[in-house]
Amino acid sequence: MRLLNITAFFFALTSALLLYALNYETRRLEAEVQDKERIADDARSDIAVLKAERGTLARPDRIDGLARRLGLGPPKTEQFEQGREVSELDARSKNANGR
Repeated sequence: MRLLNITAFFFALTSALLLYALNYETRRLEAEVQDKERIADDARSDIAVLKAERGTLARPDRIDGLARRLGLGPPKTEQFEQGREVSELDARSKNANGR
């Protein structure tokens, strides 16, 4: 009977230590997951800001003003291959590239 009590005591002590270690590991993993979620949220926020900036920078009226200050203007017909439309040239280049 005495041996059974000693065995039960050491089993309980071992179980307590194992559960403590498991709890510690779980808390560490939870903190790591929260860190990664925070990083992902920050990245999503940065992406939203960059998309808004791209939308602002790509506004045609803004680009047109900058282009004119650089001396650029609308394309002329002689700039195109045999005076064809841009859409024709674009379609031909897509077919040539296998897209």
